[in-house]
Amino acid sequence: MVKKILMICLGNICRSPIAEAVMVDTIKKAGVSDEWEVDSAAIGGWHVGNSPDHRALSTMNKHDLPYSNKARQIKSKDFQDFDYIFGMDEENMDDLRSRAPKDSKAKLLMLGDFGLSKAERIIEDPYYQRGDAGFEKAYQQCVIACDAFLKKALANEI
Repeated sequence: MVKKILMICLGNICRSPIAEAVMVDTIKKAGVSDEWEVDSAAIGGWHVGNSPDHRALSTMNKHDLPYSNKARQIKSKDFQDFDYIFGMDEENMDDLRSRAPKDSKAKLLMLGDFGLSKAERIIEDPYYQRGDAGFEKAYQQCVIACDAFLKKALANEI
């Protein structure tokens, strides 16, 4: 049975698209692409239908991660359709917990809780930062966290 992952951030134009692309790449490199599906969405609806921030796209392009999805907002149905829903920070997690229906199938997890130190576990929103440095940092955090999550998931430790 295919396992489904949904990456969430505030607007679905910075962190969650990067996390989605990194997770797809991580799964592909592990040779288990037929066992997983990955998507991303926003808490808020401000950017629905838009491409990711140009700095996020630039960061993904720099690391040879193709990306063509458009921003969308999380729906109630997502809590039934996905096995794992990842937030990028505590605010995302609070929003996800408050929106999750009582019969939610999805496990709500913070991506940074996998493989990152306590000091680095929050994947900060780089949207209001100047330049690409925050996007690169988010990418690097996602590489570590996605790899750590997938290893645990494949070992049935989650």
